Amino acid sequence: MNGKYKSESFVLWFDELRKTDTPLVGGKNSSLGEMISQTNVPVPHGFAITSNAYWYFIRSCGLEEVIRKNLTGLDTHNMAMLRKVGKSIRSSIIRAKIPEDLEKMVMEHYKEMCKKSGKNELYVAVRSSATAEDLPDASFAGQQDTYLNITGRNILKAVKYCIASLFTDRAISYRVDKNFDHLKVALSVGIQEMVNSRVAGVMFTIDPDTGFKNMIVIEGAYGLGENVVQGKVTPDEFHVFKPKKSIIMKKLGSKEKMLIRTKKGNKNVKVDEHLRKRFVLSESDVLHLAEYGMKIEKHYGRPMDIEWAKGDDHKLYILQARPETVHSSGDSSILKKYILLEDGKILVKGQSIGRKIGQGKVNIIKDVKKIDKFKPGEVLVTGMTDPSWEPIMKIASAIVTERGGLTCHAAIVSRELGIPCIIGSGNATKVLKTGQPVTVDCTRKEGFVKAGILKYKLQGIKLDNLRNTKTKVLVNAGIPEEALEASCLPVDGIGLAREEFITSSSIGEHPLHMIEQHREDEYIKKLSEGIAGIAAPFYPRPVILRLADFKTNEYASLEGGAKFEPLERNPMIGWRGASRYIDPKYEPAFRLECRAIKRVRDVMGLTNLKVMVPFCRTVNEAEKVLKIMKSEGLESGKNDLEVYMMAEIPSNVILADQFSKLFDGFSIGSNDLTQLTLGIDRDNEKLLSEFDERNDAVKMLISNLIKTAHKYKRHVGICGEAPSNYPEYVEFLVKEGIDTISVNVDAAVKTKLMVTKIELGDKKKTKTKAKKK
Repeated sequence: MNGKYKSESFVLWFDELRKTDTPLVGGKNSSLGEMISQTNVPVPHGFAITSNAYWYFIRSCGLEEVIRKNLTGLDTHNMAMLRKVGKSIRSSIIRAKIPEDLEKMVMEHYKEMCKKSGKNELYVAVRSSATAEDLPDASFAGQQDTYLNITGRNILKAVKYCIASLFTDRAISYRVDKNFDHLKVALSVGIQEMVNSRVAGVMFTIDPDTGFKNMIVIEGAYGLGENVVQGKVTPDEFHVFKPKKSIIMKKLGSKEKMLIRTKKGNKNVKVDEHLRKRFVLSESDVLHLAEYGMKIEKHYGRPMDIEWAKGDDHKLYILQARPETVHSSGDSSILKKYILLEDGKILVKGQSIGRKIGQGKVNIIKDVKKIDKFKPGEVLVTGMTDPSWEPIMKIASAIVTERGGLTCHAAIVSRELGIPCIIGSGNATKVLKTGQPVTVDCTRKEGFVKAGILKYKLQGIKLDNLRNTKTKVLVNAGIPEEALEASCLPVDGIGLAREEFITSSSIGEHPLHMIEQHREDEYIKKLSEGIAGIAAPFYPRPVILRLADFKTNEYASLEGGAKFEPLERNPMIGWRGASRYIDPKYEPAFRLECRAIKRVRDVMGLTNLKVMVPFCRTVNEAEKVLKIMKSEGLESGKNDLEVYMMAEIPSNVILADQFSKLFDGFSIGSNDLTQLTLGIDRDNEKLLSEFDERNDAVKMLISNLIKTAHKYKRHVGICGEAPSNYPEYVEFLVKEGIDTISVNVDAAVKTKLMVTKIELGDKKKTKTKAKKK
């Protein structure tokens, strides 16, 4: 035995390990030991073959010199050379014999595991754990190999294959990029009792796409978890809001196949159609997993990337946990935003990873053996990726895959590399052509591959220069993706959440049509999840939800809507807002809206949600709307609910004293207020030149409303287009004493800076006057 190492440090049980043992057993194994010994989350037991054992094996077999010789002069960008060197090193490792004393220790520990489980032979997972793996600045996602459902002396063979995987092409390339010395990185191997998974997947304790820290994202599919990790299936997706421990979104995945254990080894089989239509986890299971995730995150003090499984014993287990490495280490003081300046034909759609834009010539590569045909700056298009693809992923301008979920390999590595990626496109390799110039637009949740090289700009905004202001600046948002991104801005909440945007994007059907088909629960569920997706990112900052304000022509365009809507010559001043809610024909649909809102506030716990009634012409209408809302459990003051009204009709201002007795506040809709004050149909192109919110009559109404509302101690904000379009309007509103200004997301930072400058200027003037006196 090599005298440099003590044999007792070659093999250690997981419960002997702590997170400080990373140099000895790698990040994966030290984390397993930490969780077993320091938390009460359920982790399958096992043992680790340490880095000391690794060096003992490498040096006893003379492999150190073999590795050094092969790696000298290697160019990792030369794919053929990289492949040849990697294969040579791996072959040497696999041919070598593990020293007998080390072999004996490994098998004795395995037999002890079998004895404790009461079985003659125990299925185990043999997992690699590099000593430079899972450090805060590098994920090494899938860099080294894992072997599942291994038994008996096959463990020794799997151990050598794990050690050899330290020198796969992608691992060698990755270490060069991260400036890790190949001969200072060792490998530990974990031997962990196998969970025979009915269901398995991945959990992030931070939104992996946007970096939103109050969200847990769980993905799962049937069978072993490798299909989810490698992006071979589109999994179910669950979003859990941490502060309230509530599920705010569930998305059904296609889950076409599952990896299962058979007598001949692990095998992918088709999933029955009826199972594909079901969620793989109950809500109780989702919340239990989220609880484990929060405990692990709290223990480590940072966001975590976790693998989990549900066994045939129906119990949930945590298989491994490592630090999330993308958002948790980013610079939050600078907001970078990519803006596409011209549009192009949409060729392919999918889910965006990374809010960026990439462009170049398409290179379709379906087989990893052909990656040497890929050139730097091209757009990689393939079915899916695994770690073998990483040498070319890092030189791609963008990546497009046909399969995969938010936590698949392509998504994780793209985030870490900072490369825009579209996953789950379904047909990219069939629609796109090699050599075709494209722009990959990932600036929103749905990503697009567009024809041609399109112009775009990168906007950088420093957030640390912004200060709190007396006049609060909020944003307008219509869909959850927009709210998630906006929540990162230094704004004070959402002043206008447009419910109709949720209806059109998440439901797409007329509510009365769904009622006719007895699908009320489906409508409530979809609407509440959409609303929660907007309210959660801003919690506890206020979010003001405007009740659905579709006009008749817009409602008619929804599926099944035409039969329920009258044909109006001017829908702008027709059957909309409050008059619609109290109409016996529409009231059943309005009640569903109320129940969805109540579910968001009372079940999901998002009490930062406020409600706003649009287009309320008379006090009588207001009283009837509030009566219906009260009968559905939505009452001002109950569970801290505030109910506002849109001030967008002159009668709202003229009778502001009466409306102030019914509502908690007002939000000025400058578009409709201008239309109805000046008598202009804002959809009439011939009159557009006369449509101007800066008209003195409009400004006088706003000024009067602020004075009257404040007399009754009521909140007044504005959520129309005027502050976004006209900087001088912001100054007018601040000087009039408005409480909040809500603007489009792209104008938020600019408006915040303007408000700061105006308020500071007013303070200086006040001080000057005081000195003169």
